Amino acid sequence: MEKAHIGLTGLAVMGQNLVLNMERNQYHVAVHNRTTQTMRDFVAAHPDKNIIGCGTIEEFVAAIERPRKIMMLVKAGKPVDAVIGQIKPLLEPGDLLIDGGNSFFKDTERRNEALKTDGILYIGTGVSGGEEGALWGPSIMPGGQPEAWQIIRPIFEAITAKMDGEPCVCYIGPGGSGHYVKMVHNGIEYGDMQLIAEAYDLLHRGLGLSNAELHEVFSEWNRGELESYLIEITADIFTKNDPETGQAVVDLILDQAQQKGTGKWTSQDSLDLGVPTPTINAAVESRIISAYKAERVAASKILTGPEPKINADSEMVIGLVRNALYAAKICSYAQGFALMRLASKEYGYNLSYGEIACIWRGGCIIRAGFLNEIREAFIRNPNLPNLMMDHEFSELMNLHQTSLRKVVTLAAESGIPALAFSSALAYFDAYRTARLPANLTQAQRDYFGAHTYRRTDKEGDFHTQWIEDDLGK
Repeated sequence: MEKAHIGLTGLAVMGQNLVLNMERNQYHVAVHNRTTQTMRDFVAAHPDKNIIGCGTIEEFVAAIERPRKIMMLVKAGKPVDAVIGQIKPLLEPGDLLIDGGNSFFKDTERRNEALKTDGILYIGTGVSGGEEGALWGPSIMPGGQPEAWQIIRPIFEAITAKMDGEPCVCYIGPGGSGHYVKMVHNGIEYGDMQLIAEAYDLLHRGLGLSNAELHEVFSEWNRGELESYLIEITADIFTKNDPETGQAVVDLILDQAQQKGTGKWTSQDSLDLGVPTPTINAAVESRIISAYKAERVAASKILTGPEPKINADSEMVIGLVRNALYAAKICSYAQGFALMRLASKEYGYNLSYGEIACIWRGGCIIRAGFLNEIREAFIRNPNLPNLMMDHEFSELMNLHQTSLRKVVTLAAESGIPALAFSSALAYFDAYRTARLPANLTQAQRDYFGAHTYRRTDKEGDFHTQWIEDDLGK
């Protein structure tokens, strides 16, 4: 029997769609699943495809040509280690294992090092685009050994999304860099989604726009500078009615947002590295507070505030929210790229930010025309410390900051929570401020803990005796 070019274990919807994508691109695929019946059903549903169904791990590994290329699409954490433990004894030096799930980047580093001792290559790769992207072309972010990338490169370049003829995949870097970049991608995704949700809240509750009107607004936004996958699907969401009740589906969905952890990981690592990511953090916190549904309902009967109504010209407010959303989006992406910049130094990843922006232009959830501008910014200056320091983005921030300020003010005056918009404005103001009140913070730290401080007029570390003791009198 002819052997498969690649194997994939983990046949949930993402796994199945990736297999069909590979097969459509002329690759012969061996498949395996922990629940054998799932594998059998999948193979039976596609009798005309070059897919080899394998009931056991031993059959699965034996069905793949050498050097073996095996992709795992299983739940992050212990399940990945369990699958590696099953497959590893059957592999030979030079074989390649690929983790295509949302694994924590430090777990990927650990697995890479452990497998390296036996000569087994390992890639941790981010795959973004959801079920549709997996089938028709995702954005792929592989990290690992350069030689491992060369082995899988033809397949990944074939199955990925294409933008202007360029595949939305590139070698990210060593170790866990691929999963790190996917983690930051998801953090930025959280920020994007929360900003859009807050814009919706301002227009829906604040201005009283109907779902039909919201569809028109977001459709119009998607034809301009805000053009993106998330804006596009948001416009679509407002058109969907529930066949059972006739009501809009969006109005029937419980206001409790869930999360799988990647956004939280972004916030945690940003704190570890000392990189401010307040808009991403606000998005994570907004999802967390949304989970407190019962408490929020109880609090709404006790705590008072202004009516969530914006008394202003609708067209003017829609324009303000549009510009504010664009400015806040710049701040959010600036935070994500600044985090990757410091992580690249800290973890030795040697990331190429222009290439990352390039492969995010298609396939992935945050794909947007806006990413072309980010790519150009890093072409102009590969060492750009912050996106807002690029002359084009600085001009945009200077232009749209007034709208951002007015939108945050409108939200506060109408009692509509806008954690992400507010954090973006505060980040912008803090970043552009030459002297922050941290001098007082340092004075307080020195006062209660003798932590010392530095001075503006001379070098060195200093401590002040803030109160005189009895001996000093």
